[in-house]
Amino acid sequence: MAGQIYRYLADDHSRLDEALQRATEPAGMIEPLAYAEFRGGLLRHIGMEEKILLPAAESARNGEPLAIAPKLHLDHGALAALLVPTPTKSIIATIRRILIDHNALEEGPDGVYEQCEQLASLEADNLLLRLRNAPAVKMSAHVDNLIAMDSLRMALHRAGYTLEP
Repeated sequence: MAGQIYRYLADDHSRLDEALQRATEPAGMIEPLAYAEFRGGLLRHIGMEEKILLPAAESARNGEPLAIAPKLHLDHGALAALLVPTPTKSIIATIRRILIDHNALEEGPDGVYEQCEQLASLEADNLLLRLRNAPAVKMSAHVDNLIAMDSLRMALHRAGYTLEP
């Protein structure tokens, strides 16, 4: 049975998936307001995991990070880099590709969320409160220059991905 932390974060995945779906309907178009909702929500979600969940798990494990933590960090970096430039069909396809793999690592059997639920010293109620109270991320304007695209490609490469066609 999924615990409260698992449910909260998995529900947030669903909310983000819905926002991305709204942002890309009709096919071939990108709706700016829905995409901004998705972008801000994904950055907040990444922040919740990077600043609250993973450090709490590491602390509960006496300073030892979860084995999957390095992969999550790389995925988060790649996703954040994809949110820098103005979205294109290629960027959206790449985000979707990463999220399929990434969300499975978190929500799957013995995934990150389940592992965190099992850490008795995690203080689930307090952690859930901290997750719920995580602030929105202040977003900058999109950056569409060579440096941003090179950084994006490097972040994707480090995480084991390439920009989808």
